[in-house]
Amino acid sequence: MNTTSFANTVALLGRSLRHVLRSPDTVITTAITPIAMLLLFVYVFGGAIHTGGSYVDYLLPGILLITIASGVAYTALRVFTDVSSGIAERIQSMPVGRSAMLWAHVLTSLVANAISVVLVVLVAIAMGFRSGAGLGAWLAVTGILVLFTLALTWLAVIPGLTAKSVDGASAFSYPLIFLPFVSSAFVPTSGMPGPVRWFAEHQPVTSIVNTIRHLYAEQPVGHDVWIALAWCSGLLLLAVVLATRTYRSRLT
Repeated sequence: MNTTSFANTVALLGRSLRHVLRSPDTVITTAITPIAMLLLFVYVFGGAIHTGGSYVDYLLPGILLITIASGVAYTALRVFTDVSSGIAERIQSMPVGRSAMLWAHVLTSLVANAISVVLVVLVAIAMGFRSGAGLGAWLAVTGILVLFTLALTWLAVIPGLTAKSVDGASAFSYPLIFLPFVSSAFVPTSGMPGPVRWFAEHQPVTSIVNTIRHLYAEQPVGHDVWIALAWCSGLLLLAVVLATRTYRSRLT
């Protein structure tokens, strides 16, 4: 990204962030559902689920991924609004880098999701979540969550560009929110039936959740961290390529 494109991205980022600040309910709404799930599973189902330790400690990593999956739906909605209203074409008629608008929406997603994640973590701490992890482990968790957010956000850009309606733009996030339920996010995979267990152990959420959980618990992350990074990096690369091509074809 050259200096001009960077300046364009910063200007469009300011515009997008102002929209978020004017509608803080989007951030609050993103955090409310995961917080409600956190309360429900810890205080209603937690006593019946045995994980060998504090259930809120076990549950939090999966809830953080659900928070991000919920948040990126608003990215798809914001991209759809810009494209359907003609703003994207107007921006492209100006001396602005082609990718500036997309990067502005992606960076806005990072900021908005970071706020939602912090809110969820604060609630979890109030509910008893504790971690003796050092600064390095917390930075590692942050890096994984940022990479996961980038991957899902670029994925969200695609339906934002191609959807025919508002509902279609945001509906893609529903499978992403459901995916953690068939993983190690809520219960250990050891108690699942054979085919379900195989799927749970080989889908991306389980390796990401396990990595974050082990980092918080100051335990060796093993090979899960490399699987998690491979999933996130591969999905990010694929999503960037597809979103960029879709954007160019949509505006030509």
